[in-house]
Amino acid sequence: MKPLLAFRSLFLAQARGFAIALLLSLVALAAGTALLGVSGWFITAAALTSAGLAFNLFVPSALVRGFSFIRILARYGERLSGHDATLRLLADLRGWLFARLFPRLPLADRSLRHGDLVSRLTADIDALDTAFLVAIGPVAAALVIGTALTGMLAWLLPGVAPIYAICFALAVLAVPAGLVVASRRAGHDVISRAADARAAVLDGIEGHADLTVFGVLSKAQADFVGTAERLAETRGRLSTLSAIAGFAVQSLAALALAGALWRGLDALAAGTVGGPILAGLLLAIAGSFEATSVIVRSVGKLTTAMAAADRLTAIADSPIAMIDPAEPATLPADLTLVVDGICFSYPGGPPVLSDLSLTAAPGEHIAIAGSSGSGKSSLLALLLRLAEPQLGRIALGGIALPSLRQADIHRAMALLSQDSPLFNDTIRANLLLARPGADDAALWAALKAGGIESLVRGLPRGLDSLVGEGGRTVSVGQARRLCLARVLLSPARILLLDEPTTGLDRAAEVAFFETLHAAARDRTVIVVTHAAIPDGTMDRVLTMRNGRLE
Repeated sequence: MKPLLAFRSLFLAQARGFAIALLLSLVALAAGTALLGVSGWFITAAALTSAGLAFNLFVPSALVRGFSFIRILARYGERLSGHDATLRLLADLRGWLFARLFPRLPLADRSLRHGDLVSRLTADIDALDTAFLVAIGPVAAALVIGTALTGMLAWLLPGVAPIYAICFALAVLAVPAGLVVASRRAGHDVISRAADARAAVLDGIEGHADLTVFGVLSKAQADFVGTAERLAETRGRLSTLSAIAGFAVQSLAALALAGALWRGLDALAAGTVGGPILAGLLLAIAGSFEATSVIVRSVGKLTTAMAAADRLTAIADSPIAMIDPAEPATLPADLTLVVDGICFSYPGGPPVLSDLSLTAAPGEHIAIAGSSGSGKSSLLALLLRLAEPQLGRIALGGIALPSLRQADIHRAMALLSQDSPLFNDTIRANLLLARPGADDAALWAALKAGGIESLVRGLPRGLDSLVGEGGRTVSVGQARRLCLARVLLSPARILLLDEPTTGLDRAAEVAFFETLHAAARDRTVIVVTHAAIPDGTMDRVLTMRNGRLE
């Protein structure tokens, strides 16, 4: 249970809903136990009464119906309140994780696969939201019912109470605890292997074309089948352990009933208890074990929730990528960008940038060309302080980047990367990411500057038109211009563009650079690209070789 304690504040935020669900669960269990007890007493007493002439049928029959309705309504209310609190908890968990994750991007653990990250953001969160409904609530409710029935047995059948209490405690506490210990490893394996399966699916979808071209599709399929088989094997092992625990609980229930019958018959022979009362108590004992079977079925989910909690806290507690200074400097008005003798390499890798220097005056447009892997994109990451150089200095207006707040750096610089996304939302919403308070006039001005105003005005819903997942409703060139319009809408005075014309033909490339030159005339622009730069669109064109600019 220790991994789940990291989320206790989020659980406590929904304490009211969970408390209502627990109370209603208690009512439902109590009503079910009382229903069986009253029914047993009623049927036995009616059978023992001569022709039923002197027996009051109305009160017990009313109790049977009453307990039935109470049980149904309480169970419905429990599910309603419990699931409502759980869905709210789910939203809080995702908000908590995203809030913890964003300052840590890019993640220091570069070995974390994309599919595994997706799994942690989705499936692991979903595994956590069942912790109360399937484990904590049923255990608490069962303990209350078991304690109450033990007290009643101590009053009516003192010899039965210890037998029942021991069997019930073992079924509610010992067996589930043993199952948690025995299945902890299996629960962890289920979560990790399920993540492997999801990652394999995502890799297969995203890399299907390459797998087909290189003729390794069958191998990828075989690997996925192996992953799925290992997942099925682990789930089977977890199910086997749960089945063994279920058998143990049912054996304890049978032992409790046998012991109660044995001692109850002695009490019946001694005349200390009546037959109807004994029958009712026996059925009440059977009914009280209803909660124990729910607990055992749920412990498997609890172990996977614990494993999911481990994975989530591991990523949420990873080192923060960049920390703001304790006393940040004020962003200067002069945004001259100076890169002085920086050296940079990724952990364990060869040098990417070596003694690189660059000065970009305000309003200057600079293009940087170079082969793939020459360090162009790494330079932009350093300018945005998404990483730190091992040597050298980067400054804005004479102030080193580590002395500025990240928010100020990103307010001064805007990035258009080669994979800048268009989200599955309206054109308006996609543009407002750059400046949330912008009015329609500013949006249309940005679209005009990006050279795509006429297209948007021609759409039936204009700014409120949906662009689809990844911008699938527009062409590649139109998507790039929408992203350019978003960057131009931002108040940033320095624009960084990483391969902005990827996927465009030559005519579209030339048009893009001409649009950029006109639209960003009063801003500093640094473009890294493979494309040939049209004449007159850049003030300087530099080439990057061996980690240096020439």
